[in-house]
Amino acid sequence: MATLILAGGVFLTLVLVMAALSAPKTSRSQSRQLAGLRGRVAFDLDKPVSPMVAASRGIALASDTRVDQMFGRLLPNPEKLAKRLDRTGRDWTLGQYGIACGVVALGMTILLVMLHLSLLLALPMGVGLGLLVPHMVVSKTISRRTNRFITRFPDAIELLVRGLRSGLPISETMSVVGQEVPGPVGEEFRAVSDRMRIGRTMDNALQETADRLETPEFQFFVIAIAIQRETGGNLAETLSNLAEVLRKRAQMKLKIKAMSSESKASAYIIGALPFIVFGLIWMINPPYMAKFFVDPRLMIIGGGGLLWMGLGVFIMSRMINFEI
Repeated sequence: MATLILAGGVFLTLVLVMAALSAPKTSRSQSRQLAGLRGRVAFDLDKPVSPMVAASRGIALASDTRVDQMFGRLLPNPEKLAKRLDRTGRDWTLGQYGIACGVVALGMTILLVMLHLSLLLALPMGVGLGLLVPHMVVSKTISRRTNRFITRFPDAIELLVRGLRSGLPISETMSVVGQEVPGPVGEEFRAVSDRMRIGRTMDNALQETADRLETPEFQFFVIAIAIQRETGGNLAETLSNLAEVLRKRAQMKLKIKAMSSESKASAYIIGALPFIVFGLIWMINPPYMAKFFVDPRLMIIGGGGLLWMGLGVFIMSRMINFEI
């Protein structure tokens, strides 16, 4: 019973840590505001997507291979996971992700058993790490690519503004931006141009990219273009103002990041200190610390401590996340 309690505490701790380290999402209020703005503009989003357009998105579909089909049946929401993998900008598929989870889980379970942990304790820890490590890698890759996109996006809008002021149509200007701007910004604008070449409307092509990226900055861009197409006006001036707003938004984010760096450092130190102390005492006196894996009372206390610690890390991670 003590072993099961400790194993459950370890598993719940890993789940809380995974939730705390997951990629930030758009808040509900911000999502409602963006949805309200989109609702006021007539987007052409009711047409079915052709297989050619679906292939142009680069999404790893669950029907690609037999391995993808198998994990597509096992996973509860394969479409959402495929979308997350597509947001990384890599050619990762559901099958590769599932294999990575299984390999990490099996390897960590074998390693923990070799460290003389009981199977009932090593198995949930291995499964938890098998789910946590690939999830963290995907989230980190998405966050890194999103940050690169947000950093270069105002420059791309400025290039778009210069093209519009020189007399080029917006579709041709987007193609120029896709060719001239490196990194994720150029990739996404090239994808938008490719969709328009195969028959998608500009609003639909832009909205598909916005749904993939899930960044407010690109949503603002899509809404600004859609409103201008409905009401008219100087698009170059509107996009120039939008680029200035996005730059100020990025500056505010950096300022908040600097102001919250002390709290984040404290959270990292507090979260890592118990494990560091445990490892140091293990190196000094292994039989003393080995009692945590033998004595039922210490196992229950250790599982409870891990659970409360994971809950504390989760709360601190949410306290130092600010939205702009």
